[in-house]
Amino acid sequence: MKTKIYGIPNCGSVKKARVFFDDNNLEYDFHDYKKLGISQENLEKWCNEFGWEKVLNRNGLTWRALDETVKIEIKDAVSAIKLMKDNTSTVKRPVIENDKGNIIGFDEKQYIKLYL
Repeated sequence: MKTKIYGIPNCGSVKKARVFFDDNNLEYDFHDYKKLGISQENLEKWCNEFGWEKVLNRNGLTWRALDETVKIEIKDAVSAIKLMKDNTSTVKRPVIENDKGNIIGFDEKQYIKLYL
């Protein structure tokens, strides 16, 4: 399986991840989920692997801009996945899938451990 990086091109963490892969001559495919969307299947898979609380980006501007009544409704994986599917900017990024291991977010030490 070729490495796949999911994210948004202008995200700082995604940029760092792509630079890491580029600098280390590691091939990857980039999936821009702002333009291409993200599948229900991927969101369910990531929530099962990482936990929906980690997949949902509650630190970003998009989350902070949401109406409080919307935030209160997010209580479990089902409600979080619906929000993330409808508003891809609420998905934590990057999500990296690779045969050596999947990871969410930018963590250079973990990248070195898994991918080099």
